Amino acid sequence: MPTDNATEPEVDKLLETDMERNVHELKRAGATFCQTDDGNAKMAANDLATLLGRVSEVSTREIENLIGELRGLREKLKTDCDRISGDVTEYAELSQRVMQLTANISDNANILPSAPKTGRIPYAPRPGR
Repeated sequence: MPTDNATEPEVDKLLETDMERNVHELKRAGATFCQTDDGNAKMAANDLATLLGRVSEVSTREIENLIGELRGLREKLKTDCDRISGDVTEYAELSQRVMQLTANISDNANILPSAPKTGRIPYAPRPGR
């Protein structure tokens, strides 16, 4: 039987071994069922039903494990989606603020007084003089 701390390949191997054992028992029980007389037919049928129940139990357990994994993946996907959505919203707000800041800078640059256009380069003393 699989344990909670077994790795996935170990669980698969255990399930496969368990299923093979159950199929072998099913074959043996089927042969026994065919060889019994009418008085033991009910008992053989009950044994066969029990064996079929065990075989289906393994499959059911495997399906339940897969459902659990899918639920975990769905939760991870939802968490990632929420995080990405928040990041996109934050980026949009930041982008809007940058656009407003750029517009303010542009408006204020037009208000600045312009320098006189004399064609002369202002005097700057050369180093060493």
